[in-house]
Parts: sequence; structure tokens; C-alpha cells
Amino acid sequence: MEQLTAADQVKRRDLRRMKLVATGFFLATTAVFLVTLLFEADGPAWVGYVRAAAEAGMVGALADWFAVTALFRRPLGLPIPHTAIIPSRKDSFGDALGSFVGQNFLAESVVREKLGRVEVGRRLGEWLREPEHAERVTSEVSNVVKGAVTVLRDEHVQAVVEQAVVQRLMAKPWGPPLGKLLGQVFVDGGHHKLVDLVCDRLYEWVRDNHVKVMQVVTQRAPGWSPKFMDSLLGDKVYNELLNFAWAVKTDVNHPMRVAVDQFLEEFAKDLQHDPATIERAELVKDQVIEHPEVQKVIGSAWGTAKKMLLDAAEDPSSELRTRVRDGLVKFGTRLVEDGEIRGKVDGWLEDAAGYVVANYRDEITTLITDTVERWDAEETSRKIELQVGRDLQFIRINGTVVGALAGLVIYSVGQLLV
Repeated sequence: MEQLTAADQVKRRDLRRMKLVATGFFLATTAVFLVTLLFEADGPAWVGYVRAAAEAGMVGALADWFAVTALFRRPLGLPIPHTAIIPSRKDSFGDALGSFVGQNFLAESVVREKLGRVEVGRRLGEWLREPEHAERVTSEVSNVVKGAVTVLRDEHVQAVVEQAVVQRLMAKPWGPPLGKLLGQVFVDGGHHKLVDLVCDRLYEWVRDNHVKVMQVVTQRAPGWSPKFMDSLLGDKVYNELLNFAWAVKTDVNHPMRVAVDQFLEEFAKDLQHDPATIERAELVKDQVIEHPEVQKVIGSAWGTAKKMLLDAAEDPSSELRTRVRDGLVKFGTRLVEDGEIRGKVDGWLEDAAGYVVANYRDEITTLITDTVERWDAEETSRKIELQVGRDLQFIRINGTVVGALAGLVIYSVGQLLV
């Protein structure tokens, strides 16, 4: 049996509770009937009225219990005809549901009229021009891009990359875009983890290399200096160096860290605006490109570009995702403000939806019928009963009450006519 969700478990408890209530009404009328049956002969006249009402209430309760139960299963397990309606006619219900949906919801005229009334273009524009909604779409597009890039065959794309993308990439200066990229990284603080790593390793090296520091100090000490003075000086230098490394490691606002941040920010700006730095960056680029190992990397440029694209798709602050997000916001604004564009979008959507329902309506309705056909009959019956069974128990309660009232009326009329 399929595991129930938390909501289904609540519905099951409510169903059981209502079954107990409905059964309680039946038992109450039964008890009243039995009591009044014992005292009717010698009791006052009103006992007969109560007995008649209770008797009719019992009949009504039993009849409605049978009717409700017969929808989902065979009452008392007996093979009574026209019971267990839902399990036995599940497939027929699926066919009827598919036909109903196809004729009343998937008609081309109905779909076109509905799309025309809801003004999809305007609603889409109002939704897209909200930055958080544009970000959501951008995220979904990024997932699609990642999926598409993943399934592409590397050897097929590699030829295109080497002939077009790589050559154009090499022809453009690297300094300004690299400086812009680094500048954004530095502004966002993305380099802090690298600085933290360097500071940690520096402190660990000083901490674990007391002997090397002592050797450097003693080797550079004057020959006439006493050995114990060299040792004292070495210890002093080591302790100062260790304290300095610890301070840099633990204090995020240490002057050394601030100096590093300033240097990196200036370097990023120079890469973008300083001609001398840009020229030197170009020389470095040429040297790097001519290196044999880099030539091997160019040979596998698609792999690198693939990774960059995947990284850009995953990074919400990347240039790629920022441009897509901004473009969606602008497009949404134009949809709201430009009636001509909005009309074109609405027309395209109506034509596309009309084509789909006109040519694939049978396939869509088959999906409904096939899905219902695959359902287990007993499980389907339990699911439906779980959803509507609580309300059906009111039929049993109403049958008990209405039956009692009807019995009382019939008995009263009979007494008047006697």
C-alpha cells in the first residue's frame, strides 16, 4: 500500500471519526427502537410514535450505509450486483474523464477564447518585470543550459571552439576583462578565503620551523657575537615572527590584510585602465599562449569553456545570469507598456495552443485514460474514499435523521386515518 502523506493521514483520521459518528446515530436509533418496542404495549401513546421514528431511522441508516459502502467495496464482502462501483468501473471512469476533458477543455475554440480573455502577455509582463521572478526564470534557464552542455559531445564542439571561439578570444586584450573580473571578486570578498588560507599556512610554517628560523639568525650573526646571544636573538626573532603571523591569521582587519586588499584592488584597476599594466598583461598572455602546456590546454578548450559556462550558470552573480535576469525584467516591462508587442505575444500563444490541442488532443486525453488504467483498483478506491468519504458519511447521518422524521410522519398520518 502506498504510504500516506501527512495531509492524507489527517483525512483518514477525520474519515474514521465521521464513520464512528454515523454509526453512533444508527446505534442510538437501534437502542431507542429496542427500548420503545418493550414498553409500547403498556406504555403511553407517544411511545409508538418514538418507536416508529426510531424504526424508520434504522432503515434509513442501513440503506444509506449500503449505498455509501457500495461505491467503494462490496458490503459485508457479499457479491451483490452493482456494488464496489469504483473498483469495478475504474477504467470506464478513466475513459469518460478523458473524453470529458477532450471535448470540454481541449477544444481549440475554448482554448483560444480562454487565452484571449486571460491576457497572458500582460500577466507575463507584470510577472517578469519583478526582479525576484526574473531571477527565478534565470535559475531555471541556467538549469536547462547546464543540462544541454552536459549532453553535448565534446569532440563535436571542440572543432567549432578551436576554429572560432579560441581565435577570437586570443585576439582580444585580456587585461581589462580580467581586471573587471578580479575587481568584482575583490569587491565581493571572494578572495578572502584564499588570503585566509595563505595566512593559515604562513602561521603553520612559522610555528613548525623554529629550527630554520634559528639557523637563519645564527648564520647571519657576526662572528664575534657569543652563541648564547645568538640563541636569545633567534628566540626573540622567532617569537616576534610567530606573534606577527598569528595576528595576521586571526585579525581580519590587520594592516597586512588591509594592505593586501588595497594592492589587489589597485592591481585590478590597473589591469583595466593602466596602459603599461595592460601591455605587460598582453606580453604575459603571449608567453602563456606559446607555452607547450598551454597549447595542450587550448587543444581541450571546450572542456575549459564547458566548465566556465557551467560555473556561470550556477553563480547567481555571474555576468551571464545578470544579463539574462536584466533582459527578462526589460522584456516584462515592454510587454506591459507596449500593446503591439503584447498583442504579438498573445497571438503566438493562441496559435501555439490551438495547434497543440488540434493535433495532439487525443494523445493528451490518452494520457489521462492510460494513467487511470494503470492505477490499482483497490488502491484507487481507497484514495477516492479518503478524499470524499468524510463528506459521504453525512449521507448516512442525514439518512438516519430524515428516515426517522419520515417514519414519524407516516406513523402519525396512519394514526389519524385509523
